[in-house]
Amino acid sequence: MIPSQLSLLAASLGAASAVVAQHAPGSFEDGGDTLVSAMMMFLGNTDKVYILDKSEGNAAKFGDYPAMGAVYDIASRKAETMAVTTNVFCASGMHLPNGSFATFGGNGAVGKGGNISDVKYPDNPWQGLYDTQYGDYDGTKAIRILNPCKDGDDFTSPNCQWFDNASLLSMQSQRWYSAAEPMGDGTIVLIGGFSNGGYINRNYPNTDPAYEGGAANPTYEFFPANGRQQQFMNFMNKTSGLNAYALTYLMPSGKMLVQANYSTVLWDPLTNEETDLPDMPGQIVRVYPASGANAMLPLTPENNYTPTVMFCGGIYMTDWQWGNYSWPFADTWEIPASNKCHTITPEPTDGSNVDYVEDDDLPVGRTMGQFIALPDLTMLVVNGGANGTAGYSTRTYNTLEMPYGMSLAAEPVGQPAVYNPRAPKGQRWSTAGFDTSKIARLYHSSAILLPDASVLIAGSNPNVDVNLTAPFPTTYQAEIFYPSYFGAATRPTFSGAPSTLTYGGDPFDLKIPASAYAGAANDAADNTTVVLIRGGWTTHAMNMGQRSMQLNNTYTVNSDGSITLHVSQLPPNPNLFQPGPALLFVTMSGIPSNGSWVIIGSGNIEQQPTKPASVLPASVRLDGASGTGSSSTTSSGKADGSTNGATSHTGAIVGGIIAAIAAVGILG
Repeated sequence: MIPSQLSLLAASLGAASAVVAQHAPGSFEDGGDTLVSAMMMFLGNTDKVYILDKSEGNAAKFGDYPAMGAVYDIASRKAETMAVTTNVFCASGMHLPNGSFATFGGNGAVGKGGNISDVKYPDNPWQGLYDTQYGDYDGTKAIRILNPCKDGDDFTSPNCQWFDNASLLSMQSQRWYSAAEPMGDGTIVLIGGFSNGGYINRNYPNTDPAYEGGAANPTYEFFPANGRQQQFMNFMNKTSGLNAYALTYLMPSGKMLVQANYSTVLWDPLTNEETDLPDMPGQIVRVYPASGANAMLPLTPENNYTPTVMFCGGIYMTDWQWGNYSWPFADTWEIPASNKCHTITPEPTDGSNVDYVEDDDLPVGRTMGQFIALPDLTMLVVNGGANGTAGYSTRTYNTLEMPYGMSLAAEPVGQPAVYNPRAPKGQRWSTAGFDTSKIARLYHSSAILLPDASVLIAGSNPNVDVNLTAPFPTTYQAEIFYPSYFGAATRPTFSGAPSTLTYGGDPFDLKIPASAYAGAANDAADNTTVVLIRGGWTTHAMNMGQRSMQLNNTYTVNSDGSITLHVSQLPPNPNLFQPGPALLFVTMSGIPSNGSWVIIGSGNIEQQPTKPASVLPASVRLDGASGTGSSSTTSSGKADGSTNGATSHTGAIVGGIIAAIAAVGILG
């Protein structure tokens, strides 16, 4: 179990007034200065987004050293720096069942120019221990934990800061660019990564595919370990070179879809057994640094909560062109990114064969495109470039003077696109009404769904250290993108949101007032859905842990025009939507409410309690009842920025944390 010292209480936005601020649909707004470049972000609660950067020469400091972390206030669009001790460069991260967050691994300590730190390990001059100028320690084995705080909390308190002490809490081995995926009990599986390295995870020629002379890590481990030792993973050997940030998705059976290089397996982390699945069509690489957009499509009653994973963009290059740790052998910025999309359903329930299925092409090919699940059950893709790959370099095999600074990508794609999985084939992508951002969002960009259903976009830094004059500079300016549903004159509101949800069990009711919609109540109720979204941990064109699920519901239309939704709990299988935090939305005719913060499951790392699936009453219609909200669609919508007064954060993360962590087996 996770100790009470790391507890997080839920907060709700869903019941608040819909008339607060106006935003043009399809537009970008200035999101303010993030202070550190947003290599990583996650939504900590309804008030705050947390941002992490690699160790570099940021002008913003925490204490005497350049900052690596910041907390961003959603309402004011302002950030404050936070203490981060170890170099979090290219780490992985994930939520915990109680609403806390953890990040895993990173790089050794570095100093100015990304050079190895001036204090090195006595027995290893190639590994940085601590840098006296930048103030960062080795992060390759670090585990950092944060209990997010809210408005009204004391952010100077250790309770609201990262716990970052690798001498007390660390992984079994060094992991840089590792994958992280939670299991159904909340345990996190950490897969692969570099021990040391650079562009891709191999030497060339590749004579030691498993270990690359000590630079690659082909193992996996659990957090918390609970006495389990790391194990060799065959798939990491098979996909050698192109397996950094392997793409992972837990399936209903408890096995994981794992995709890297152009190979795919269904893998059981408990038994370490792999079942080969078909290769990626055309040998298109979607894993880093090809960095194709990837996400699980929404889980709905209509698809029987059967997971389908989508991959879009990325790039095809020959084995030689991919190069080695030092640099690519091809001039990547001249190679177009793929516009192809493919889906795979690893555990079909209809007995069909498992294979990749080609879907509609992207409007524009993208590398480093990123999927964001929206509460209208569509998928937004943002960021990226039309040519090249992620990463940065001083040169390639033939080119000694790079045309775009250190960037290995070019042609930024600034216009979002939205994918509707329910639309007919050939009509699933749209860019209609979407503005184009003028800010290049290439390597080390990130994006996350906000509680009002807008999207925070930040970062971009294809440079080894801060560079404000490069063709694609270090970027601190954030933007907020407003999807098309912000054109609605009325946003739904609701009351009665629970703070926790369970796997199966008794349904719950949500109350929608007549002012939340326009038109006939029966029609409105027929077109209302209840959607859970976990935005995940965003880095490197991925949202680790992102999931979207529609809960089943029926309704009762009341004589005053209000609608009572009778909503099921989650299906009684924690593998479908692992325990932890999420946003609960009510969407009416494609227009979402604000999200209400909920915790899924028990809040502990344990086998999650399950109950029989919820049994819902029949829907009750009432002719003549109607809503009182505005039915017009305008060029600017309404967004909600207030809360229902729910409280947050109750425990300390430092002090008693070490004893508490040790008690549940997280150490060792």
